[in-house]
Amino acid sequence: MSLPNEPSLHKLQFYVTTPYQCGYLPNRLAQSLIAAPHHLVDTNIYSGLIQQGFRRSGKFAYKPHCLNCTACIAIRLILSEFTPTRSQKRAQKQHANLTAHILPLGYIQSHFELYTSYQNLRHAEPELSVPTDADEGANQYLQFLCMSNVESLLVEFRDPANQVKIVSVIDMVRDGVSAVYTFYDASEAKTSFGTYSIMWLAEWTKSLNLPYLYLGYWIQESQKMAYKQQFKPQEKLIDGEWVSPG
Repeated sequence: MSLPNEPSLHKLQFYVTTPYQCGYLPNRLAQSLIAAPHHLVDTNIYSGLIQQGFRRSGKFAYKPHCLNCTACIAIRLILSEFTPTRSQKRAQKQHANLTAHILPLGYIQSHFELYTSYQNLRHAEPELSVPTDADEGANQYLQFLCMSNVESLLVEFRDPANQVKIVSVIDMVRDGVSAVYTFYDASEAKTSFGTYSIMWLAEWTKSLNLPYLYLGYWIQESQKMAYKQQFKPQEKLIDGEWVSPG
């Protein structure tokens, strides 16, 4: 694998996981490339890795490394050229009453309860839903979203009644912000919480004079990923190079 020419990155080793069930495409097995040892992956090193298509889950930096499949494509939004669509502007207006709070990464009970509700409403598949055992579910949440070796933050959005409606976990990297995971109140119909959170992150990242908002992976065959294509212009990591669609 090609890595940026930074001495700190050459301290790392990379190993391939055993195959596991793909969470996005049915009847397929997936594998990941893991950067190790994970305690060396700090903000500086991760800033180099994310440019090579890596993402973070808990304390682990990984990228898809599947045999005979290259469906997962890393994408990032070019903030200097980003112009919201009419539907995205409507989402901003619809949820303008929400107040954002930037918090240190950590466990907050109201966030965990929102996460549990979101997973069980939006991800009904047994392998993705939160375990019914409370301790197991809390531990899964802690490992997945509350632990990090890089500069990570929480952004929570509350309504006028002080109820948490959206939580975004983000990573700060040298050239932008990475949206790690967002969950929200999925019980409310006709809301655009997911779109609103990306819009807010795009504006906030741009206010920091950072050029990119990293949106993770896009998979053309996955309907769950379709919303990411609504945010343009974006660059895709193709064969190790960030390119803009022609």
